[in-house]
Amino acid sequence: MLTVPEQLMHATVRIECSLDAGGTSTGTGFFFRFLDDGVNHVPVIVTNKHVIAGATRGAFHLTRKGPNGDPLLGDHHRVEFDNFQNLWIPHPSEHVDLTVFPVASVINQASKADLNYFYITLAPNLIPDETATEDLSGLDDIVMVGYPNGLWDSKNNLPIFRAGCTATHPKYDYEGMPYFLIDCACFPGSSGSPVFVYNPSGYKTRSGSIKMGAERLIFLGALFAGPQHVAEGSISVVEVPELAHVPRAISRIPNNLGFVVKSQTLLDFEPILEARRGDA
Repeated sequence: MLTVPEQLMHATVRIECSLDAGGTSTGTGFFFRFLDDGVNHVPVIVTNKHVIAGATRGAFHLTRKGPNGDPLLGDHHRVEFDNFQNLWIPHPSEHVDLTVFPVASVINQASKADLNYFYITLAPNLIPDETATEDLSGLDDIVMVGYPNGLWDSKNNLPIFRAGCTATHPKYDYEGMPYFLIDCACFPGSSGSPVFVYNPSGYKTRSGSIKMGAERLIFLGALFAGPQHVAEGSISVVEVPELAHVPRAISRIPNNLGFVVKSQTLLDFEPILEARRGDA
């Protein structure tokens, strides 16, 4: 049986984009299930709108499932798509940087070709309600799962964990928006990474009660941005082999803060997906 961190490893997917302006980019997506009635559900991949903006082609890396139901690490496929940006359903609010990719047809077509993929879908019950959010201390340990700077375990198709803490309380809307901040190293490629409160062996609630030995997992939201400051080097002429002059370098330096769009905003997709399912 997979541990919770092992399950989270298989809940994300590396997104690769070929851009209409030229060049490529990478980002993070994660699997989520909507409209689960206990028998059927609508599986999607979630990421940020800006991750797939301007993408003419795109790809996911999906791990094959073994005959016993376990992931076959090292055996994964690159699944490619044309007209990539237009395959996504954007969140209706311009202030919510989320978009979803219905993935059922991809999974079903692969199954018909005897290709079964292993993935873990996050479920709505991981989204905290008002009581659970209120019970957070305001300074809670968090983990973020994704592909910072496009880095990944390409052999095993596995993401990278980052750890940190909440920097503002998730119960408040930062600057009046459905966001909160985390104190965690956030880099390009991490966009779309799911963020969780994860306590493997106990935690303390806001009221002061201690849950000894209890494991807690709360899906707080998805990273979408991070503030940076600019460091500018002074201009000086130095003797450098093969170079007569050294131009000024401008570096953008992350300040280890990240903006997270709250997981509750995902629920806004339910009526959209329900209507599309009804039209199918």
